[in-house]
Amino acid sequence: MPEVVSDTSPLQYLHQARALHVLPALYGRILVPEAVAAELERGILLGFPLPEVHSLPWIHVEHVCQTAIPSLPTDFGAGEREVLALARRTSDSLALIDDARARQYARLLGIKFTGTLGILVKSKQQGHVPAVLPVLQILESLGFFLDPTTRAAVLRQASEEPDPSV
Repeated sequence: MPEVVSDTSPLQYLHQARALHVLPALYGRILVPEAVAAELERGILLGFPLPEVHSLPWIHVEHVCQTAIPSLPTDFGAGEREVLALARRTSDSLALIDDARARQYARLLGIKFTGTLGILVKSKQQGHVPAVLPVLQILESLGFFLDPTTRAAVLRQASEEPDPSV
């Protein structure tokens, strides 16, 4: 099984959509860099509904040596930087990232990645969620941006019919 490293947003959105259980079902152990754990902890202190990563036995919080962090544009967050650094350690790693620019750099660095939507499709295909549409509706209510073309493609990949009224 590949080493799986998660950024903040897949953990946040899956937790808020009550679908966090799919991560250990799909991937077993998930690595979370310290910067991501810190982002989640700050959010919890501010009252946001976020997972407490230190209480989840399938999440391992890992220190990232600063010299291992790739040179990236300065507007990248510490979480994205550390996720890419951890994912670069092994050739079969998988980064869980939603940010478009971080995904672009993952591609340039040769890092395989997926995001919240890809996780949901895989979860449906493997029987860990009965349907993707209800989860998409929760994500959209939380402010997860999903353009109509992407929404329809995700539902097709999950073998669900897109709602023509959306």
